[in-house]
Amino acid sequence: MYDEIEKLAINALYDATCKIGAEVSKDKILLEFPPNHDMGDLASTVTFQLAPILKKSPAMIAEDIVEVIDTPNVFLKVESKGPYVNFFIDYNTFSEGLLNSINEDYGQLSKIDEKIVLEHTSANPNGPLHIGHIRNSIIGDSIGRLLQSSGREVETQYYVNDMGRQLAMVVYGIKELGLKIEDQGEEKIDHNIGRIYLKVNQELEKDPSIDDGVTNLIKEYELGGNEKLNQLFHDTIDKCLIGFKQTLKRMNVYHDKFVWEGDFIRNGDVDRYVDEMVEIGYARMEDVLRLKLGDYQIKNDLVLRRKDGTSLYSTRDIAYHMYKCDQGDIVLDILGADHKLAYKQVKAALTILEKIEEDSEDVSVLFYEFITLPEGSMSSRTGNFISVDELIDEAVTRATEEIKSRRKDLTDEEVADIAEVIGVGAIRFYISRLSPEKHIKFKWEEALNFERGCASIQYAHARASKLIQKADDQGIKLEELSFEDNWEPNELERNLVRTLAKFPKLIGESAEIRRIHPIANYCQELASDFNRFYKENQVVGSEFENARLILVEKTKITLKNSLDILGVTAPQRM
Repeated sequence: MYDEIEKLAINALYDATCKIGAEVSKDKILLEFPPNHDMGDLASTVTFQLAPILKKSPAMIAEDIVEVIDTPNVFLKVESKGPYVNFFIDYNTFSEGLLNSINEDYGQLSKIDEKIVLEHTSANPNGPLHIGHIRNSIIGDSIGRLLQSSGREVETQYYVNDMGRQLAMVVYGIKELGLKIEDQGEEKIDHNIGRIYLKVNQELEKDPSIDDGVTNLIKEYELGGNEKLNQLFHDTIDKCLIGFKQTLKRMNVYHDKFVWEGDFIRNGDVDRYVDEMVEIGYARMEDVLRLKLGDYQIKNDLVLRRKDGTSLYSTRDIAYHMYKCDQGDIVLDILGADHKLAYKQVKAALTILEKIEEDSEDVSVLFYEFITLPEGSMSSRTGNFISVDELIDEAVTRATEEIKSRRKDLTDEEVADIAEVIGVGAIRFYISRLSPEKHIKFKWEEALNFERGCASIQYAHARASKLIQKADDQGIKLEELSFEDNWEPNELERNLVRTLAKFPKLIGESAEIRRIHPIANYCQELASDFNRFYKENQVVGSEFENARLILVEKTKITLKNSLDILGVTAPQRM
């Protein structure tokens, strides 16, 4: 709805500028939200653009515009305030149109003919996902949801590193040290694999010759001729991925496709692209085969092959990115800030291979800073890191304690279900709410804050659900809103309507900048506006029962849809 009224305001401003003799292109007329509603609902500073043309002050031009402007029906009035032209919405007309337009798909924008291949998480399969991975997973999954809501086609991929040294150490432990992946009671299989990796590292400290054995194992697997060894690698990875998928599912994180690194060795892509870069002249054999990137303002060479001829992760990553470019229109990676050089090198290689133009945005990346826990807030059972499973368990335990202190009427099963939703939601929301460029120090008291945190947003949805259920239990059926009902929204209702109206526009803007934190901030704003409305206004049994119930229902829908983008469950009760 805001898009529609913005167009009306821009058209009216354009016509007015023509009348005062200073036509401005419509795409140059910008609107903004005033800092408070006493100054209107939309404002324009087009007067600054006109001042040099008309040789008058912006304030005088604003008065001239207001004198000649034809006010669209959706606005009560247009006023000048200094250099600003302020538009005041007629909330009777606007509220009716907006609320009647909100349906279950509210926020889903029109289809855009663009496919994005989005890679995220892609953790090494040598143990459970840990806290270092979780920001990648949450940002990646939420950005994927956001881009889909913006109308784009999105395919999410997990790049399985089956040829890395860390995995080879696990396989070495199984093959040469007699270690086994076993079911250890309630312990997940990826944790069991992590213990093997830890054990091999410990043995390596005692016997450095193990390192040569691991290297030989990598060479043999890359050659691909040993079927028994190939099967051992694949079985180990498959088991670790089972554990990963269990963790990710609990976090509401999903991938469309798992792409194996080794496939690009087996199908010949790595050799083909390396040979091509040698032929072009950028790749040269010195002590090792190096890709010279000085022409791309990158001082560090990219090593493509070791002395023994085996490839590196970066070599295979080039082949993977060539593959991704063929799968969609845009390639988007989610990477930690420590990968900036590696990303620049791979992108330069794609340019050398003429897959993309230099400075092309067809291949892009979203970098994020790291996340840490306060000292002493948790202890690891895994050995040297905090796993995501442990983090979720801790969140759920803390949520359980809080729920039990608030709700004595719930059964243990009900408490457990609600605690899971709150605990997972707290982690996802807490990480989503900050710009990825900011370092996060995870604070439990903020993440699980029932007054100002994800729980407060989930509670607003549960409260709205309860109101709708109460009305249904009393046989009250919602009708389409009509201002024959003589409902004139009060200030709290207008605030809620304003916030509801922002949602589709915010999705489009957030998708363009590929940032999820504006959606998290919006969820908080919408829940706060709803809670203030709820506390001050009777709904069921009031004079304006139908209108207010519709307002509650549309808020419930919008809360759910905005939380869905964050991968957070919107509970029916709490």
